[in-house]
Amino acid sequence: MLKNLDESSDMEIWRYAYKNNYAIVTKDSDFNDIAIYQTNNVKIIWLKIGNCKINEIEQVLRDNEKIIKTFLIEKTSTILEI
Repeated sequence: MLKNLDESSDMEIWRYAYKNNYAIVTKDSDFNDIAIYQTNNVKIIWLKIGNCKINEIEQVLRDNEKIIKTFLIEKTSTILEI
């Protein structure tokens, strides 16, 4: 069941992603900071693309689909910076 996470704290989002085996896609460095201290790893896709529209984010994800898929199945990396 998908929970509305719009007003959740970063740690609530982290725990939800971990519990459901989800990756977090973010433009926020906070999840990078959390990853340093957490032992329960969650895959983080950190979009370092500045201010942009949703369709631009979608295009960045589509353009990097192959890299993202490889990252998600790879066992040792936790953070992918795009």
